[in-house]
Amino acid sequence: MDARLSGVAVSPGRASGPVVRVAEPLGEPPATPKPDDPRAEAARIAPATRTVAARLETLAESATGDAATILITTAAMAGDPALISEAERLVVTEGMPAARAVYESANGFAKTLAAAGGYMAERVRDIEDVRDRVVAELLGVAPPGVPDLPSPSVLLARDLAPADTAGLDPGKVLALATEEGGPTSHTAILARALGIPAVVAVRGLLTLDAKALLVDGDTGVVEKADVDAPVLVAVKTGPAEWDGVGKTSDGHRVKVLANVGSPADARAAADAGAEGVGLFRTEFCYLDAPAEPTAEEQRSAYTAVLTPFAGKPVIVRTLDAGADKPLAFLSPETEPNPALGVRGLRVAFDRPDVLDRQLEAIAGAAADSGAEVSVMAPMVATAAEAGWFTERVRAAGITRAGVMIEIPAAALAAKEIFDAVDFVSVGTNDLAQYTFAADRQLGAVATLNDPWQPALLRLIALIGEAAKATGKPAGVCGEAAADPLLARVLTGLGVTSLSMNAAAVRAVGASLAAVTREQCESAAQRVLAAADRASARAGAAS
Repeated sequence: MDARLSGVAVSPGRASGPVVRVAEPLGEPPATPKPDDPRAEAARIAPATRTVAARLETLAESATGDAATILITTAAMAGDPALISEAERLVVTEGMPAARAVYESANGFAKTLAAAGGYMAERVRDIEDVRDRVVAELLGVAPPGVPDLPSPSVLLARDLAPADTAGLDPGKVLALATEEGGPTSHTAILARALGIPAVVAVRGLLTLDAKALLVDGDTGVVEKADVDAPVLVAVKTGPAEWDGVGKTSDGHRVKVLANVGSPADARAAADAGAEGVGLFRTEFCYLDAPAEPTAEEQRSAYTAVLTPFAGKPVIVRTLDAGADKPLAFLSPETEPNPALGVRGLRVAFDRPDVLDRQLEAIAGAAADSGAEVSVMAPMVATAAEAGWFTERVRAAGITRAGVMIEIPAAALAAKEIFDAVDFVSVGTNDLAQYTFAADRQLGAVATLNDPWQPALLRLIALIGEAAKATGKPAGVCGEAAADPLLARVLTGLGVTSLSMNAAAVRAVGASLAAVTREQCESAAQRVLAAADRASARAGAAS
């Protein structure tokens, strides 16, 4: 086995030390024996979920920012009435033991999220984590997760559940390395927030026979280290100093915004100092709804998210759903490849009434909250589609309309699309996935979804050129915007705003403030000339 492996670098820093391996999940619990008293067996489920939720809430009390939000969200999943009731039904009607019923119920929810793709599919790991914790509680065994660390160590795992990552002690975890995962995973986001060097999607990591490892979160290299050598601790920096205004050192303005998808996200983003919201995902309002929420129900839900940003810019993305994101009231038809089918704005062509009601609700929430609201559509491929959307936005009384560019065709037609809208926002997560034909949930192809891939950045350069030619703004709202070094490159490519998870806001703002616009443009040119992702990153850092 090669003593030197490589993966996707997701959190900077270099550290080495003894390895602690995170145990594999419990696996599938037995389906037998059938319980003698199914109703008594079913009654065990709710108390077990409450116990798991309470433990997660206790962890959340000692966490802050994104970590606290994720722990609270995971705790809420543990107590989801739909998950519990389905598990109880399986015990009573199918004769399953409680642990197996919880396993099957959670798997059903996980499949629904996986089918949704994109951001929702990334929540599958959360459901699986909740499943494994409740199953362990019912079986009376130790819950899965990170073991107690007797001394500072390098964690090695197949993958880490978000709740596990959120609960890590940066004083004891020198670095993280995982075989699975990708650059947009919660493990990546939280590792950056905690200042822990991390590399994900390291093929062959679990079969590496090593008692000590060196993890380089800048280059993505993981290699064997001398177990007797002194521990190498990554240099920890304090909170980034930033005045709260996104700009380069010579005054070139680049707004530093946040991605949000719930009221809790919005509060965390406001606390982090975000200048506004560059991506408000509205799906939270629809996911558990058996029927389409009324315009008033939507208005109330959106107002709760917009209120922390009264007087500040917020870009609301309309419903990103379809055959790949099964919402019952849309009655989507089965498709052989739903990720490439009728989703996003394409749903609105068939159901414009759903879009119109959502736009009515957004306009009302804007008035209620005082936020400066713009609206954008997902999954837009052509200028004609963009123009159709803009007309409906204007008819709803909303003054600014834009679209997401996450399809390569849209990037290639950026100038024509700009002619139809007021702004665009680049969804780098999906743009990478579609450009490289690489599922961003699949660790085996995670390197293709690395935002440092030159082909991806050349597409963004085309968008930047079109923005400059038309005098209209182009933002980036994918996870690429959260990388402080890459943020400089994106600025040099002509991007005018960057939107990210709340934990990255200050670091990105400080990174931009430390360089001139000319330095950003020079870095961008070096990156565009690079042959691969490693040389692109090196070119930006030189």
